[in-house]
Parts: sequence; structure tokens; C-alpha cells
Amino acid sequence: MDADENLPRRKDDLAAQLGKQDLDPFSVEELEERIALLEAEIARSKTRIERAVNHRASADALFKR
Repeated sequence: MDADENLPRRKDDLAAQLGKQDLDPFSVEELEERIALLEAEIARSKTRIERAVNHRASADALFKR
């Protein structure tokens, strides 16, 4: 568990900022690069979720919940 995990989320979260950003100035190549980066971040987030779920399942099995 990270030390800052229990802290409140910032309102200026980078993901929220990305959702508000105007995409009109970007070229097709820049948008494709942006998509690749976002897909990589999604994969990283899914991996973290899977680890957390597996960790919880292991703990539950250990303590027979």
C-alpha cells in the first residue's frame, strides 16, 4: 500500500485535464501518439488492479474470510 493512497485525490488530476484539452491543434500523428500513450496507461492501470485483486484474494484465503 502506498503512503499517499489514503490521501484525497487532487481536483486538478491529470486525467481530468486531458479530458478537457482541445484536440483541434494536434496533428494526426500527435493524436496517434497520444492514443498509444493512453492505451499504455490503461494497460498499466489494469495490471495494478489485477495485482490488488490477487493480493486481496490471497489475504482473504490466508485469514479464511
